[in-house]
Amino acid sequence: MRAMAKAPVLTPRADDFPRWYQDLINKAELADNGPVRGTMVIRPYGYGLWERMQSEMDSRIKEAGVQNAYFPLFIPQSYLTREAEHVEGFAPELAVVTHGGGKELEEPVVVRPTSETIINEYFSKWVQSYRDLPLLINQWANVVRWEMRPRVFLRTTEFLWQEGHTAHATYEDARDFAAHIHRDVYGAFMRDVLAMDFVPGRKTRRERFAGAVNTLTLEGMMGDGKALQLGTSHELGQNFAKAFHTQYLSGSGEQEYVWQTSWGSSTRMVGGLVMMHGDDNGLRVPPRLAATQVVVLAIKGDEAVLDAARKLGARLKEAGIRVQIDDRTDTPFGRRAVDWELKGVPARVEIGPRDVAAGTAMLARRIPGGKEPVALDALPGLLPGLLEEDQAQLLRESRQRRESRTVDVAGVEEAVEAAATGWGRIPWAALGEAGEAKLAEQGVTVRCLVAEDGSVPGTDDEAGAIAVVARAY
Repeated sequence: MRAMAKAPVLTPRADDFPRWYQDLINKAELADNGPVRGTMVIRPYGYGLWERMQSEMDSRIKEAGVQNAYFPLFIPQSYLTREAEHVEGFAPELAVVTHGGGKELEEPVVVRPTSETIINEYFSKWVQSYRDLPLLINQWANVVRWEMRPRVFLRTTEFLWQEGHTAHATYEDARDFAAHIHRDVYGAFMRDVLAMDFVPGRKTRRERFAGAVNTLTLEGMMGDGKALQLGTSHELGQNFAKAFHTQYLSGSGEQEYVWQTSWGSSTRMVGGLVMMHGDDNGLRVPPRLAATQVVVLAIKGDEAVLDAARKLGARLKEAGIRVQIDDRTDTPFGRRAVDWELKGVPARVEIGPRDVAAGTAMLARRIPGGKEPVALDALPGLLPGLLEEDQAQLLRESRQRRESRTVDVAGVEEAVEAAATGWGRIPWAALGEAGEAKLAEQGVTVRCLVAEDGSVPGTDDEAGAIAVVARAY
């Protein structure tokens, strides 16, 4: 008789969501805490998720006409002081190096918290005329922001990300490019690959990026009803251009300041993936993201079983499925099944001696759950369609959660009450900056502003705008 997989030992989400999250990070072997407070060691399985995110994002960024580059980790401290709002916004999070090579530095250097300043220093050298525009640059890098309340993947002192920086000849070009990244790069990736439901919106003045004139955001509801900012795209106006004298000679022979954008997404998305799709049995990885979409698990080590598992693996690979063969038969079947359940691999095909004799296998689907026997010969044709069904189910579940836990409210107290279990929606005209400040006193923030029809408002004070309020990570 086949041994049954035992449920993994995770704290139930309903009992203690933060503890469940930490349990899952550890037991699914995604990451460990680093030796310095707030840092993390990303383990191979967790880094594999990030690599797939990188690959998918990078292709979309390049399709937008952006080229990758790299800029230094160390930034002269004086660079940050050139843009007043920027340095004020980041000052509490900066890591500053004052000594190097055993000597005090003539000028302290800041460990990169973001790269607007140093990239603008070089944009001012590279941009001479309108023929050099638009200049579209992205870099994949690490950044350091000294985090007071760290949590692995969500808020860490050092994290990995991509940051895009662009320079344009006109305000309209910069505005439209920031919106394109927000909608067609970030939004499409999170919806179509991560199967994450989100609300696209505009940040309030209080919440927008330091030094920006507008910040566009994607806000996702996690399994406990809190919000997570998944990615942002900023219109920088001419603030940094004026601070760093980034000018171009126009077609009419005039010196003009460029208009700029910056935008970024980070390893926070891994944490969002866990909190949005995970359940009490572990992670659930969207099939389009999964490095391993199907694991073929040999139950016994006899040659007939191993041969059947390997042949099936080859056929699945030919069908375009990312597959892994688990032939570690010296490890008990139940333990291996639980490990794959924890890691959230979308489908598990179990093959034992009786299965080989019958020409079948046991198919376990992680996302909808359940097991059923399936003919071995049918699996290559069946699995691609099932994986797409599972991808759609995750997106549908995340949307249903948000819709069922979002309520319309009339005032600050109702908004705070709604944020205890989900999100609130309140007319921005009724809340305003004074109401936003009152919410902040109780740990609730305006996550974004949305138009009445669900689109992104064109201005901070657009008539009919709705404020989406929540507690957030």
